[in-house]
Amino acid sequence: MKTKLIQSLLCPLLAAGLLLAPLPVPSESVSAASGTAAVSVAAAAKYQVFVDGKKLALSAPAFVEKGVTFVPMREIFKALGASVTWESKTQTVIGRKGHITISLKAGKKEAVINNKSVKLDAAPVLRGGVTYVPVRFVSESLGAKVAWDAKAKAVRITSAEAAELEEYEKWLEEQENLPKFTTTEIVEKYDESIVMIMTNRAQGSGVVVGEQLILTNYHVIEDAASATALTLYGDELEVEGVVAYDETVDLAVIKTKDPLQLAEVAVDYDLSSRKGDKVVAIGSPLGLQNTVSDGLISNIFSEGGVRYVQTSAPIDHGSSGGALFNEHGKLIGITTLGYADTNADLNFAVSVLHAYSLLDGIEEKAAKKAEFLPSTLPDTLVGASLSDVEKVMEEHFSTLATNDGEASFTGWKAERDAGGWLVLTADIDPLFYMYYGPSAAEELRMWAINMGYELHDLLPDDKIQVLISFERDYGFEPRGLEPGEVTALDGGKWRVRYPVIDMQLKDQLHIKVRD
Repeated sequence: MKTKLIQSLLCPLLAAGLLLAPLPVPSESVSAASGTAAVSVAAAAKYQVFVDGKKLALSAPAFVEKGVTFVPMREIFKALGASVTWESKTQTVIGRKGHITISLKAGKKEAVINNKSVKLDAAPVLRGGVTYVPVRFVSESLGAKVAWDAKAKAVRITSAEAAELEEYEKWLEEQENLPKFTTTEIVEKYDESIVMIMTNRAQGSGVVVGEQLILTNYHVIEDAASATALTLYGDELEVEGVVAYDETVDLAVIKTKDPLQLAEVAVDYDLSSRKGDKVVAIGSPLGLQNTVSDGLISNIFSEGGVRYVQTSAPIDHGSSGGALFNEHGKLIGITTLGYADTNADLNFAVSVLHAYSLLDGIEEKAAKKAEFLPSTLPDTLVGASLSDVEKVMEEHFSTLATNDGEASFTGWKAERDAGGWLVLTADIDPLFYMYYGPSAAEELRMWAINMGYELHDLLPDDKIQVLISFERDYGFEPRGLEPGEVTALDGGKWRVRYPVIDMQLKDQLHIKVRD
Protein backbone atom coordinates (compact mmCIF):
# COMPACT_ATOMS: atom_id res chain seq x y z
CA MET A 1 0.00 0.00 0.00
CA LYS A 2 2.83 2.36 0.82
CA THR A 3 4.21 1.66 -2.64
CA LYS A 4 0.87 2.57 -4.11
CA LEU A 5 0.86 5.82 -2.18
CA ILE A 6 4.24 6.90 -3.46
CA GLN A 7 3.32 5.92 -6.98
CA SER A 8 0.17 8.01 -6.75
CA LEU A 9 2.24 10.97 -5.61
CA LEU A 10 4.85 10.60 -8.36
CA CYS A 11 2.56 9.47 -11.19
CA PRO A 12 -0.97 10.89 -10.69
CA LEU A 13 -3.82 9.00 -12.23
CA LEU A 14 -5.20 10.53 -15.40
CA ALA A 15 -8.74 11.28 -16.20
CA ALA A 16 -10.91 12.51 -19.03
CA GLY A 17 -13.77 14.99 -19.02
CA LEU A 18 -16.38 16.47 -21.33
CA LEU A 19 -17.80 19.87 -22.19
CA LEU A 20 -20.63 19.47 -24.66
CA ALA A 21 -22.77 21.88 -26.64
CA PRO A 22 -26.31 20.82 -27.65
CA LEU A 23 -26.09 18.28 -30.41
CA PRO A 24 -28.53 17.73 -33.31
CA VAL A 25 -30.40 14.41 -33.09
CA PRO A 26 -32.25 12.80 -36.04
CA SER A 27 -36.04 13.34 -35.82
CA GLU A 28 -36.82 9.66 -35.54
CA SER A 29 -34.42 9.36 -32.67
CA VAL A 30 -36.06 12.29 -30.91
CA SER A 31 -39.55 10.83 -31.16
CA ALA A 32 -38.39 7.39 -30.18
CA ALA A 33 -36.47 8.66 -27.22
CA SER A 34 -38.95 11.23 -25.98
CA GLY A 35 -41.11 8.76 -24.05
CA THR A 36 -38.13 6.99 -22.55
CA ALA A 37 -36.50 10.29 -21.65
CA ALA A 38 -39.65 11.44 -19.86
CA VAL A 39 -39.80 8.26 -17.82
CA SER A 40 -36.07 8.39 -17.10
CA VAL A 41 -36.17 12.04 -16.04
CA ALA A 42 -39.12 11.40 -13.79
CA ALA A 43 -37.29 8.56 -12.10
CA ALA A 44 -33.89 10.24 -12.18
CA ALA A 45 -34.66 12.68 -9.41
CA LYS A 46 -34.32 9.72 -7.06
CA TYR A 47 -30.73 9.03 -8.03
CA GLN A 48 -27.85 10.92 -6.44
CA VAL A 49 -24.11 10.95 -7.04
CA PHE A 50 -21.55 11.61 -4.32
CA VAL A 51 -17.83 12.15 -4.94
CA ASP A 52 -15.61 11.97 -1.87
CA GLY A 53 -18.64 12.43 0.33
CA LYS A 54 -19.95 15.55 -1.43
CA LYS A 55 -23.15 15.51 -3.45
CA LEU A 56 -22.47 16.21 -7.09
CA ALA A 57 -24.58 18.97 -8.63
CA LEU A 58 -25.77 17.65 -11.99
CA SER A 59 -26.91 19.75 -14.95
CA ALA A 60 -29.25 16.90 -15.90
CA PRO A 61 -30.57 14.09 -13.69
CA ALA A 62 -28.84 10.71 -13.52
CA PHE A 63 -30.75 7.63 -14.61
CA VAL A 64 -30.46 3.85 -14.49
CA GLU A 65 -30.99 1.68 -17.52
CA LYS A 66 -30.54 -2.10 -17.59
CA GLY A 67 -28.64 -1.97 -14.33
CA VAL A 68 -26.20 0.68 -15.52
CA THR A 69 -26.16 4.14 -13.95
CA PHE A 70 -25.63 7.02 -16.35
CA VAL A 71 -24.57 10.55 -15.43
CA PRO A 72 -23.78 13.67 -17.45
CA MET A 73 -20.22 13.31 -18.61
CA ARG A 74 -19.15 16.89 -18.00
CA GLU A 75 -19.80 16.87 -14.26
CA ILE A 76 -18.35 13.46 -13.44
CA PHE A 77 -15.10 14.06 -15.29
CA LYS A 78 -14.74 17.52 -13.80
CA ALA A 79 -15.36 16.15 -10.31
CA LEU A 80 -12.55 13.66 -10.84
CA GLY A 81 -10.14 16.34 -12.07
CA ALA A 82 -10.17 15.79 -15.82
CA SER A 83 -9.57 18.05 -18.81
CA VAL A 84 -11.95 17.74 -21.76
CA THR A 85 -12.03 17.95 -25.54
CA TRP A 86 -15.21 17.37 -27.56
CA GLU A 87 -14.93 16.50 -31.25
CA SER A 88 -18.35 17.30 -32.66
CA LYS A 89 -17.80 15.77 -36.10
CA THR A 90 -17.09 12.29 -34.70
CA GLN A 91 -19.09 12.78 -31.48
CA THR A 92 -16.01 11.73 -29.56
CA VAL A 93 -14.91 12.80 -26.13
CA ILE A 94 -11.18 12.88 -25.36
CA GLY A 95 -10.30 13.26 -21.71
CA ARG A 96 -6.84 13.63 -20.17
CA LYS A 97 -5.42 13.54 -16.69
CA GLY A 98 -1.73 13.02 -16.15
CA HIS A 99 -0.43 10.32 -18.46
CA ILE A 100 -3.77 8.63 -19.21
CA THR A 101 -5.96 9.51 -22.17
CA ILE A 102 -9.53 8.21 -22.46
CA SER A 103 -11.56 8.33 -25.66
CA LEU A 104 -15.32 7.62 -25.75
CA LYS A 105 -17.74 7.79 -28.65
CA ALA A 106 -21.50 8.25 -28.35
CA GLY A 107 -23.41 5.07 -29.18
CA LYS A 108 -20.31 2.89 -29.29
CA LYS A 109 -19.67 0.11 -26.74
CA GLU A 110 -15.94 0.56 -26.92
CA ALA A 111 -13.53 3.02 -25.38
CA VAL A 112 -9.83 3.63 -25.86
CA ILE A 113 -7.53 4.08 -22.87
CA ASN A 114 -3.93 4.96 -23.76
CA ASN A 115 -4.36 3.53 -27.27
CA LYS A 116 -5.82 0.26 -25.95
CA SER A 117 -9.41 -0.72 -26.74
CA VAL A 118 -11.72 -1.53 -23.85
CA LYS A 119 -15.21 -3.06 -24.11
CA LEU A 120 -18.09 -1.22 -22.41
CA ASP A 121 -21.19 -2.76 -20.80
CA ALA A 122 -23.18 0.21 -22.06
CA ALA A 123 -22.39 2.89 -24.62
CA PRO A 124 -22.51 6.63 -23.94
CA VAL A 125 -25.84 8.13 -24.98
CA LEU A 126 -27.06 11.55 -26.13
CA ARG A 127 -30.31 12.78 -24.58
CA GLY A 128 -31.71 16.27 -24.58
CA GLY A 129 -28.41 17.72 -25.74
CA VAL A 130 -26.53 16.03 -22.87
CA THR A 131 -24.02 13.22 -23.21
CA TYR A 132 -24.42 10.55 -20.54
CA VAL A 133 -21.73 8.04 -19.65
CA PRO A 134 -21.72 4.90 -17.50
CA VAL A 135 -20.48 6.24 -14.20
CA ARG A 136 -18.70 3.09 -13.05
CA PHE A 137 -16.56 2.83 -16.18
CA VAL A 138 -15.49 6.46 -16.11
CA SER A 139 -14.75 6.45 -12.39
CA GLU A 140 -12.83 3.18 -12.32
CA SER A 141 -10.86 4.17 -15.43
CA LEU A 142 -9.60 7.09 -13.35
CA GLY A 143 -8.67 4.84 -10.43
CA ALA A 144 -11.69 5.73 -8.32
CA LYS A 145 -13.78 3.31 -6.27
CA VAL A 146 -17.52 3.03 -6.91
CA ALA A 147 -20.20 1.74 -4.57
CA TRP A 148 -23.97 1.55 -5.00
CA ASP A 149 -26.06 2.61 -2.03
CA ALA A 150 -29.36 0.83 -2.72
CA LYS A 151 -31.17 2.29 0.27
CA ALA A 152 -30.36 5.89 -0.66
CA LYS A 153 -30.40 5.15 -4.41
CA ALA A 154 -27.01 6.83 -4.63
CA VAL A 155 -23.73 6.23 -6.35
CA ARG A 156 -20.87 6.87 -3.94
CA ILE A 157 -17.52 7.49 -5.60
CA THR A 158 -14.19 7.70 -3.83
CA SER A 159 -11.53 9.35 -6.00
CA ALA A 160 -8.11 7.77 -6.35
CA GLU A 161 -6.56 10.57 -4.33
CA ALA A 162 -9.09 10.27 -1.52
CA ALA A 163 -8.81 6.48 -1.52
CA GLU A 164 -5.03 6.63 -1.25
CA LEU A 165 -5.25 9.18 1.55
CA GLU A 166 -7.76 7.01 3.37
CA GLU A 167 -5.54 3.95 3.01
CA TYR A 168 -2.47 5.93 4.09
CA GLU A 169 -4.22 7.17 7.22
CA LYS A 170 -5.31 3.62 7.93
CA TRP A 171 -1.72 2.47 7.46
CA LEU A 172 -0.46 5.16 9.84
CA GLU A 173 -2.97 3.97 12.40
CA GLU A 174 -1.70 0.42 11.94
CA GLN A 175 1.86 1.64 12.49
CA GLU A 176 0.82 3.14 15.79
CA ASN A 177 -0.40 -0.26 16.91
CA LEU A 178 2.66 -2.22 15.83
CA PRO A 179 4.48 -4.07 18.61
CA LYS A 180 7.57 -2.40 20.05
CA PHE A 181 10.80 -4.24 20.70
CA THR A 182 13.65 -3.66 23.09
CA THR A 183 17.15 -3.01 21.81
CA THR A 184 18.12 -6.53 22.81
CA GLU A 185 15.21 -8.04 20.86
CA ILE A 186 16.12 -6.03 17.74
CA VAL A 187 19.75 -7.15 17.99
CA GLU A 188 18.70 -10.78 18.40
CA LYS A 189 16.62 -10.52 15.25
CA TYR A 190 19.02 -8.62 12.98
CA ASP A 191 22.58 -8.88 14.27
CA GLU A 192 23.61 -11.64 11.87
CA SER A 193 22.14 -9.70 8.95
CA ILE A 194 24.68 -6.88 9.32
CA VAL A 195 28.16 -7.49 7.87
CA MET A 196 31.48 -5.67 7.87
CA ILE A 197 32.82 -4.73 4.44
CA MET A 198 36.54 -4.53 3.74
CA THR A 199 37.75 -3.11 0.43
CA ASN A 200 41.24 -2.41 -0.84
CA ARG A 201 40.56 1.24 0.05
CA ALA A 202 38.19 1.42 2.99
CA GLN A 203 36.22 -0.34 5.73
CA GLY A 204 32.48 -0.03 6.18
CA SER A 205 29.30 -1.90 6.99
CA GLY A 206 26.47 -3.47 5.02
CA VAL A 207 22.93 -4.82 5.37
CA VAL A 208 21.98 -8.19 3.88
CA VAL A 209 19.00 -7.63 1.54
CA GLY A 210 19.14 -10.72 -0.67
CA GLU A 211 20.63 -14.18 -1.03
CA GLN A 212 23.82 -12.61 -2.40
CA LEU A 213 23.02 -8.90 -2.09
CA ILE A 214 24.27 -6.36 0.45
CA LEU A 215 23.12 -2.76 0.77
CA THR A 216 25.79 -0.24 1.74
CA ASN A 217 26.93 3.33 1.11
CA TYR A 218 28.29 4.29 -2.29
CA HIS A 219 31.35 5.89 -0.71
CA VAL A 220 32.25 2.55 0.93
CA ILE A 221 32.62 0.80 -2.42
CA GLU A 222 33.68 3.80 -4.55
CA ASP A 223 37.01 3.25 -6.37
CA ALA A 224 37.33 -0.22 -4.81
CA ALA A 225 38.92 -2.92 -6.95
CA SER A 226 38.21 -5.75 -4.50
CA ALA A 227 36.14 -6.33 -1.36
CA THR A 228 35.07 -8.95 1.14
CA ALA A 229 32.08 -9.20 3.43
CA LEU A 230 32.82 -10.46 6.94
CA THR A 231 29.89 -12.06 8.78
CA LEU A 232 29.25 -12.12 12.49
CA TYR A 233 30.29 -15.77 12.46
CA GLY A 234 33.74 -15.01 10.99
CA ASP A 235 32.98 -16.13 7.43
CA GLU A 236 34.61 -14.06 4.69
CA LEU A 237 32.73 -13.86 1.39
CA GLU A 238 34.34 -12.38 -1.68
CA VAL A 239 32.39 -9.55 -3.29
CA GLU A 240 31.83 -9.99 -7.01
CA GLY A 241 30.99 -6.36 -7.70
CA VAL A 242 28.27 -3.70 -7.74
CA VAL A 243 24.83 -4.37 -9.24
CA ALA A 244 23.23 -0.97 -8.60
CA TYR A 245 24.22 2.38 -7.16
CA ASP A 246 23.11 5.98 -6.80
CA GLU A 247 25.92 8.40 -6.04
CA THR A 248 23.47 11.22 -5.26
CA VAL A 249 21.89 9.37 -2.32
CA ASP A 250 25.18 7.62 -1.46
CA LEU A 251 23.81 4.07 -1.74
CA ALA A 252 25.01 0.95 -3.53
CA VAL A 253 24.02 -2.72 -3.75
CA ILE A 254 26.89 -5.20 -3.98
CA LYS A 255 26.82 -8.91 -4.78
CA THR A 256 28.85 -11.70 -3.20
CA LYS A 257 30.15 -14.58 -5.32
CA ASP A 258 28.59 -17.17 -3.01
CA PRO A 259 25.26 -17.16 -1.12
CA LEU A 260 25.41 -15.39 2.23
CA GLN A 261 23.06 -17.86 3.95
CA LEU A 262 21.94 -15.08 6.29
CA ALA A 263 18.50 -13.70 7.09
CA GLU A 264 17.50 -10.87 4.76
CA VAL A 265 16.39 -7.50 6.10
CA ALA A 266 13.16 -6.24 4.54
CA VAL A 267 13.53 -2.90 2.77
CA ASP A 268 10.35 -0.87 2.46
CA TYR A 269 9.18 2.72 2.27
CA ASP A 270 9.30 4.51 5.59
CA LEU A 271 6.94 7.46 5.96
CA SER A 272 5.95 7.00 9.58
CA SER A 273 9.19 7.91 11.36
CA ARG A 274 8.88 10.86 13.71
CA LYS A 275 11.21 13.07 15.69
CA GLY A 276 11.61 11.59 19.14
CA ASP A 277 11.14 7.96 18.09
CA LYS A 278 13.66 5.49 19.50
CA VAL A 279 16.16 3.90 17.10
CA VAL A 280 18.92 1.28 17.15
CA ALA A 281 22.07 1.38 14.99
CA ILE A 282 24.19 -1.67 14.12
CA GLY A 283 27.48 -1.31 12.25
CA SER A 284 31.25 -1.67 12.54
CA PRO A 285 32.71 1.67 13.70
CA LEU A 286 36.52 1.69 13.57
CA GLY A 287 36.37 -1.99 12.64
CA LEU A 288 34.63 -3.07 15.86
CA GLN A 289 32.24 -5.46 14.18
CA ASN A 290 28.50 -5.22 14.77
CA THR A 291 28.65 -2.57 17.47
CA VAL A 292 25.19 -1.64 18.76
CA SER A 293 24.11 1.84 19.83
CA ASP A 294 20.74 3.41 20.44
CA GLY A 295 19.24 6.87 20.56
CA LEU A 296 16.42 8.98 19.19
CA ILE A 297 15.44 10.42 15.84
CA SER A 298 16.70 13.97 16.30
CA ASN A 299 15.36 15.32 13.04
CA ILE A 300 14.12 14.36 9.58
CA PHE A 301 14.92 16.61 6.63
CA SER A 302 15.68 16.70 2.93
CA GLU A 303 18.71 18.23 1.27
CA GLY A 304 19.46 18.17 -2.43
CA GLY A 305 16.58 15.77 -3.00
CA VAL A 306 17.89 13.31 -0.39
CA ARG A 307 15.88 12.46 2.72
CA TYR A 308 17.98 12.11 5.87
CA VAL A 309 17.21 10.78 9.33
CA GLN A 310 19.27 12.57 11.97
CA THR A 311 19.86 10.46 15.05
CA SER A 312 21.58 10.64 18.42
CA ALA A 313 22.59 6.96 18.13
CA PRO A 314 26.42 7.13 18.09
CA ILE A 315 28.27 6.04 14.94
CA ASP A 316 31.85 6.54 13.69
CA HIS A 317 34.18 5.79 10.78
CA GLY A 318 33.36 2.29 9.59
CA SER A 319 29.67 2.60 10.50
CA SER A 320 28.94 3.77 6.94
CA GLY A 321 26.50 1.36 5.31
CA GLY A 322 25.16 0.07 8.63
CA ALA A 323 21.54 -0.28 9.66
CA LEU A 324 19.25 2.07 11.57
CA PHE A 325 16.13 0.34 12.93
CA ASN A 326 13.11 1.87 14.61
CA GLU A 327 11.61 0.42 17.77
CA HIS A 328 9.19 -1.67 15.68
CA GLY A 329 12.18 -3.51 14.22
CA LYS A 330 11.89 -1.92 10.78
CA LEU A 331 14.87 -0.68 8.80
CA ILE A 332 14.45 3.09 8.37
CA GLY A 333 17.91 4.21 7.25
CA ILE A 334 21.48 3.42 6.23
CA THR A 335 23.96 5.11 8.58
CA THR A 336 26.11 7.43 6.52
CA LEU A 337 27.99 10.11 8.44
CA GLY A 338 28.38 11.93 11.73
CA TYR A 339 30.12 14.90 13.32
CA ALA A 340 32.97 14.20 15.70
CA ASP A 341 34.11 16.30 18.68
CA THR A 342 30.62 17.45 19.60
CA ASN A 343 28.40 16.73 22.55
CA ALA A 344 25.27 16.88 20.41
CA ASP A 345 25.55 13.37 18.88
CA LEU A 346 24.99 14.64 15.34
CA ASN A 347 24.71 11.52 13.20
CA PHE A 348 22.86 10.88 9.97
CA ALA A 349 21.34 8.05 7.94
CA VAL A 350 20.04 8.06 4.38
CA SER A 351 16.34 7.24 4.45
CA VAL A 352 15.43 3.69 3.48
CA LEU A 353 12.99 5.24 1.03
CA HIS A 354 15.92 5.73 -1.39
CA ALA A 355 17.16 2.20 -0.75
CA TYR A 356 13.74 0.81 -1.66
CA SER A 357 13.76 2.70 -4.96
CA LEU A 358 17.29 1.48 -5.73
CA LEU A 359 16.45 -2.17 -5.04
CA ASP A 360 13.14 -1.93 -6.86
CA GLY A 361 14.97 -0.82 -10.00
CA ILE A 362 17.32 -3.81 -10.14
CA GLU A 363 16.42 -6.09 -13.03
CA GLU A 364 17.12 -9.79 -12.89
CA LYS A 365 19.69 -9.57 -15.67
CA ALA A 366 21.48 -6.70 -13.95
CA ALA A 367 21.62 -8.65 -10.70
CA LYS A 368 23.45 -11.47 -12.46
CA LYS A 369 26.06 -9.10 -13.84
CA ALA A 370 28.15 -7.55 -11.08
CA GLU A 371 31.39 -5.65 -11.45
CA PHE A 372 33.34 -3.06 -9.53
CA LEU A 373 32.88 0.54 -10.55
CA PRO A 374 35.56 1.97 -12.84
CA SER A 375 38.17 3.97 -10.95
CA THR A 376 38.10 7.70 -11.44
CA LEU A 377 41.91 7.61 -11.43
CA PRO A 378 43.95 6.76 -14.54
CA ASP A 379 45.38 3.25 -14.81
CA THR A 380 48.97 4.52 -14.54
CA LEU A 381 51.09 7.66 -14.49
CA VAL A 382 54.27 5.91 -15.63
CA GLY A 383 55.82 8.05 -18.35
CA ALA A 384 53.38 10.92 -17.71
CA SER A 385 54.59 14.52 -17.79
CA LEU A 386 54.84 16.57 -14.61
CA SER A 387 51.92 18.71 -15.78
CA ASP A 388 49.79 15.56 -16.21
CA VAL A 389 50.71 14.49 -12.67
CA GLU A 390 49.72 17.94 -11.37
CA LYS A 391 46.38 17.66 -13.16
CA VAL A 392 45.65 14.28 -11.52
CA MET A 393 46.49 15.71 -8.08
CA GLU A 394 44.22 18.71 -8.66
CA GLU A 395 41.31 16.59 -9.88
CA HIS A 396 41.49 13.82 -7.28
CA PHE A 397 43.31 15.10 -4.20
CA SER A 398 42.18 18.70 -3.77
CA THR A 399 39.52 18.23 -1.08
CA LEU A 400 38.85 16.15 1.98
CA ALA A 401 35.46 15.97 3.71
CA THR A 402 36.16 15.82 7.45
CA ASN A 403 33.92 15.84 10.47
CA ASP A 404 34.81 19.52 10.89
CA GLY A 405 34.07 20.52 7.33
CA GLU A 406 35.86 20.42 4.00
CA ALA A 407 39.65 20.83 3.85
CA SER A 408 41.01 22.06 0.53
CA PHE A 409 44.50 21.63 -0.94
CA THR A 410 45.51 24.12 -3.63
CA GLY A 411 48.45 25.00 -5.84
CA TRP A 412 49.63 21.49 -6.66
CA LYS A 413 53.14 21.37 -8.11
CA ALA A 414 55.19 18.39 -9.31
CA GLU A 415 58.97 18.43 -9.52
CA ARG A 416 61.83 15.93 -9.67
CA ASP A 417 64.79 16.80 -7.44
CA ALA A 418 68.47 15.93 -7.71
CA GLY A 419 67.96 12.79 -5.65
CA GLY A 420 65.48 11.35 -8.15
CA TRP A 421 62.44 11.99 -5.93
CA LEU A 422 59.10 13.03 -7.34
CA VAL A 423 58.09 15.85 -4.99
CA LEU A 424 54.41 16.87 -4.93
CA THR A 425 53.51 20.04 -3.04
CA ALA A 426 50.29 21.87 -2.17
CA ASP A 427 48.93 24.27 0.45
CA ILE A 428 46.17 23.50 2.94
CA ASP A 429 43.41 26.05 3.54
CA PRO A 430 45.03 28.11 6.34
CA LEU A 431 41.77 28.97 8.12
CA PHE A 432 40.68 25.33 8.19
CA TYR A 433 44.04 24.29 9.58
CA MET A 434 44.12 26.99 12.27
CA TYR A 435 40.62 26.14 13.49
CA TYR A 436 40.55 22.38 13.02
CA GLY A 437 44.12 21.16 12.59
CA PRO A 438 44.32 19.25 15.90
CA SER A 439 40.85 17.69 15.68
CA ALA A 440 41.27 16.74 12.00
CA ALA A 441 44.82 15.39 12.35
CA GLU A 442 43.81 11.74 12.26
CA GLU A 443 41.59 12.26 9.23
CA LEU A 444 44.42 14.10 7.46
CA ARG A 445 46.72 11.20 8.27
CA MET A 446 44.31 8.62 6.84
CA TRP A 447 43.79 10.79 3.74
CA ALA A 448 47.55 10.94 3.20
CA ILE A 449 47.92 7.19 3.71
CA ASN A 450 45.20 6.41 1.16
CA MET A 451 46.76 8.91 -1.25
CA GLY A 452 50.11 7.16 -0.78
CA TYR A 453 48.66 3.79 -1.75
CA GLU A 454 47.04 5.32 -4.82
CA LEU A 455 50.24 7.02 -5.91
CA HIS A 456 52.22 3.83 -5.42
CA ASP A 457 49.80 1.99 -7.74
CA LEU A 458 50.13 4.76 -10.33
CA LEU A 459 53.93 5.08 -10.03
CA PRO A 460 55.17 1.79 -8.52
CA ASP A 461 58.89 2.42 -9.18
CA ASP A 462 59.11 6.04 -8.02
CA LYS A 463 60.31 7.54 -4.77
CA ILE A 464 57.52 10.00 -3.92
CA GLN A 465 57.28 12.76 -1.34
CA VAL A 466 54.08 14.71 -0.74
CA LEU A 467 54.39 17.98 1.21
CA ILE A 468 51.21 19.76 2.27
CA SER A 469 52.07 23.12 3.83
CA PHE A 470 50.44 25.85 5.90
CA GLU A 471 51.14 29.37 4.64
CA ARG A 472 49.85 32.74 5.87
CA ASP A 473 51.10 36.33 5.99
CA TYR A 474 51.05 38.37 9.21
CA GLY A 475 51.56 42.01 10.16
CA PHE A 476 53.90 40.94 12.97
CA GLU A 477 56.68 38.41 13.40
CA PRO A 478 55.15 35.26 14.96
CA ARG A 479 57.29 33.68 17.65
CA GLY A 480 58.06 30.11 18.71
CA LEU A 481 58.43 28.67 15.24
CA GLU A 482 61.32 26.67 13.84
CA PRO A 483 64.14 28.43 11.95
CA GLY A 484 63.18 29.00 8.35
CA GLU A 485 59.43 28.86 9.06
CA VAL A 486 59.10 32.68 9.29
CA THR A 487 60.27 34.92 6.44
CA ALA A 488 60.36 38.74 6.41
CA LEU A 489 58.49 40.42 3.56
CA ASP A 490 58.35 44.02 2.36
CA GLY A 491 56.06 46.49 4.10
CA GLY A 492 56.52 45.09 7.58
CA LYS A 493 54.85 41.76 6.73
CA TRP A 494 55.95 38.29 7.76
CA ARG A 495 55.19 34.99 6.08
CA VAL A 496 54.76 31.78 8.02
CA ARG A 497 55.18 28.54 6.09
CA TYR A 498 55.75 25.02 7.38
CA PRO A 499 54.79 21.45 6.36
CA VAL A 500 51.59 20.05 7.85
CA ILE A 501 51.84 16.66 6.12
CA ASP A 502 55.08 15.03 5.03
CA MET A 503 54.38 11.71 3.34
CA GLN A 504 57.21 9.67 1.76
CA LEU A 505 56.98 6.31 0.03
CA LYS A 506 58.74 3.78 -2.14
CA ASP A 507 58.33 0.17 -1.06
CA GLN A 508 57.27 1.42 2.40
CA LEU A 509 55.36 4.42 3.71
CA HIS A 510 56.57 7.07 6.16
CA ILE A 511 54.23 9.85 7.24
CA LYS A 512 54.30 12.76 9.64
CA VAL A 513 51.32 15.00 10.42
CA ARG A 514 51.75 18.26 12.33
CA ASP A 515 48.68 19.23 14.31
